[in-house]
Order: sequence, then C-alpha cells, then structure tokens
Amino acid sequence: MENTSGVMLKVTDVCKNYGKHEVLKQMSFAVPKGSIYGLVGKNGAGKTTIMRVISGLQKPTSGTVEYGFDRSGYGKIGALVELPSIYSTKSARDNLIFQYLNLGLKVDESVDEILKLIGLDHTGKKKAGRFSLGMRQRLGIGMAMAGNPEMLILDEPINGLDPQGIVEVRDLLLRLNREKGTTIIISSHILTELSKLATDLAFVQDGTVVREVKTDEVEKAGGIHSDFYTSDPEGLSDLLRGRGLEVRIEESSGIVKAKGGFNLTQVVTEADRKGINIARVSTHETDLETYFINLMRGEDNG
Repeated sequence: MENTSGVMLKVTDVCKNYGKHEVLKQMSFAVPKGSIYGLVGKNGAGKTTIMRVISGLQKPTSGTVEYGFDRSGYGKIGALVELPSIYSTKSARDNLIFQYLNLGLKVDESVDEILKLIGLDHTGKKKAGRFSLGMRQRLGIGMAMAGNPEMLILDEPINGLDPQGIVEVRDLLLRLNREKGTTIIISSHILTELSKLATDLAFVQDGTVVREVKTDEVEKAGGIHSDFYTSDPEGLSDLLRGRGLEVRIEESSGIVKAKGGFNLTQVVTEADRKGINIARVSTHETDLETYFINLMRGEDNG
C-alpha cells in the first residue's frame, strides 16, 4: 500500500475461521494515519480476533491486511491484546528492559522516556504485582511502546478499570497520539468511553464492520449535550459556536450548555490559549448508546 495514501492500515474482506466456525466475515475498514481508531461492538463481535490478525498474532483465512509503513523490523507494531504479560515480581523499569531485550532492541534512554510518559517513573523498585489495575494497564501500554512503534493496537484497555484508571489510560493514549503522532487502534464495548478518545469509529457486529464514521458525526447524530463550567461564559460560547455547536447560557447559573460533537482536548487547548478557564465539563452521552443500539437493530432487520 502506498505510504502517500494517508492510510496507516487497510483491511479488505478478511475472514477468519476456526474449523467450521466463521468468526470474521469479509471484514473491511481503513485506519487513517495519525488517528485514534475505535472498534466498537458487543463482546463476541470479533474485535479481539481482528486485532490478533492485524497485529500478526494470527493469519486470516482469506482477505488482505495492508500496512502504510515498512513493518519488516521488530517494534513497528506495538500490541496489547488481552492481558499484559507483566513480571509481577519486577519493577516497571525492569519489565520494560525485559521487553526491549525480547525484541532485540538496545536498552537506552528511551526506557526512562517511556516510564515518564506512562507516569510510572516514580515507582522505583516497587514490584508490578503491587500496582493498581490502572497502573498495570499503563505499564502494558508502555511495553507495547518499546521501539517507538508506528501503530499501537489495544484490545479493551479500559475494561475492568475504575473511573480513575479509565481517566489515566485515556489521558495516556491522548498524549501518545498528540505528542508522538502514534496511530492507535483501540477496541471497546463501552461506546461512551471510546467516543471521548477516538477520532474515528467502526461498528462491529457478527464478525464484520457494519459502518465507519467520524466520531463527531456519531455525536451529532446522537444529540450529545454538554455543560461547561467557566468564569467566562460569553467567551467560551463564542469559541464553541465557532466549532459548529449549538450553544446557550443558562441565566441562573452561568453554565454554558452546548449540543453537538467536539474534541475536548482541542477545545480546552484553544480556550487556554484565549485565557478562558474551563473548570469542568459534564457530558450526557446516553444517546450514543441509543445510536449504537438502533444501528445494530437496523442491521439485524436489514
């Protein structure tokens, strides 16, 4: 596949059979370079299987997987599929070093750079077995980052995490994407969480992709409503209107109420640049789940 296409990964008509059981059924999708691409679907829809195929852990029964980069060397693809393989009796740094050695990579200053990036640079000799689940997930992502991969593949990285752990992992992935330009493919059955992170979404059902959309399109279709708490309601309202949102200010409280999809990181960054403080954002996203359910029902009826 041509590097100039702007596509990092192209999956075409991929099928995967286990005996007579067909898990993937002519699955096709394309991942834009530099995107956070979300595969969303119920448990058992085929998300883990396609991730194992695109990461090279399994071969498809038929169909093609093309990459927009040279993946001949180790470390070009980082993957965390299912549970991270962590030495519970070793420190975070030792776990990263073992990963480098397993991949045949030179152990250099990038080990400490990854530790800092994943927020585990102050854990010292603390054994990974004593880490919280969120810390272990971040360590697993850090191990997948060994070798500075072009593409990071993460299967349900927020599954089972408490709210704090979800926020930690979400912030880490946004930093990886924003600061390193890493293309991330992430799966989840939790649409509301995935929508806060992904730039693009593919809806997966019964082993195939039934629709690909930009996250903003889903949010607008779902009628997303957000409350912004700020000391400058007028200034923030102008900023949000400039991004195409429907906005009104609640007179009694000064809360800025907005309807429509937006990238929270971009809004906060722009507001900060303009001297507008955003103290808190509350987003009501139940309609996203409704959108997904209606989409799946529509496919079933079709």
